[in-house]
Amino acid sequence: MPKKVVTLGEIMLRLSTPGFERFVQADSLDVTYGGGEANVAVAICNYGLNGTFVTKVPDNPLGQAAINHIRRYGVDTQFIARGGKRLGIYFLETGASMRASQVVYDRAGASISDVEISEFDFDKIFEGADWFHTTGITPALSDKAAALTEAALKAAKAKGITTSIDLNYRKKLWSKEKAREVMTRLCQYVDVCIGNEEDAETTLGFVSKGTDVTKGELNLDGYKDVFQQMKAKFGFKYIASTLRESYSASDNGWSALVYDGSNFYHTKQYEVRIVDRVGSGDSFASGFIYGLVSGMPMNEAAEFGVAASALKHTIPGDLNHATLNEVKDLMKGDGSGRVQR
Repeated sequence: MPKKVVTLGEIMLRLSTPGFERFVQADSLDVTYGGGEANVAVAICNYGLNGTFVTKVPDNPLGQAAINHIRRYGVDTQFIARGGKRLGIYFLETGASMRASQVVYDRAGASISDVEISEFDFDKIFEGADWFHTTGITPALSDKAAALTEAALKAAKAKGITTSIDLNYRKKLWSKEKAREVMTRLCQYVDVCIGNEEDAETTLGFVSKGTDVTKGELNLDGYKDVFQQMKAKFGFKYIASTLRESYSASDNGWSALVYDGSNFYHTKQYEVRIVDRVGSGDSFASGFIYGLVSGMPMNEAAEFGVAASALKHTIPGDLNHATLNEVKDLMKGDGSGRVQR
């Protein structure tokens, strides 16, 4: 049987301006759905594993549309709870060159924020599961969502399931102080920690010296020091950080650094021309998880994750529709973009 990966989080309605239009000039909006943990579940299914997504959506056509959207890609949605007031929304304006992308949230009062632990049977949800993944976005939504995230992590750990978290700090959802309080508590139940340089500082208080993301500068030695501090405090089995060198909103350098407590590994760097960068971190997480749960060594799993997420930058929408073979071909060096006939 294929490996089973369970994810927990929010799925939202995404409304984005066509092409590179600004909000103030757009007369229509493109509709899709996505969210960190839902994005991971879809990618896991794309690679041939069993992805199960757990959330709560309103019992109305929009909630059903969100479920249908990810179900078409093979995601197991049987444990999704229905109820609450509304589906969260986010609006996206895609930037270009020196103009940054903009996100506007309209997610206050979403169903997942008003959730009870009793709505989910974790014994059934985690039956046969090999991995559980969530992000720092979910506990940021409300105290109830944070309690649900902690309950899920505890249940997974009690069953011997490998757990992972993508730190994913969102300053529009909570303060640094609240994030550090909650995430420090959650990380004691985590085996694999994923996040970038900003996340490590804002959510856990670890600083990568010599890095300035606004200048596109990276200092690997600073990351290594931070990883060692994180390992010492939380005992993570693996720590991974995507490394984004942001030359502009259109062109980025993209790689990752991973650590297993003994060895550091820096992946190949890709120079990416961005079509849509939303979901790129999720695509790295899903690729790294796929590699590890499939038995790849750490370095190969990291290379898979970086190749998968490099491809995601070229795909519109939240979801990574890159196939297993496409990722493997890119890992082998086929990044020419030549037409495949």
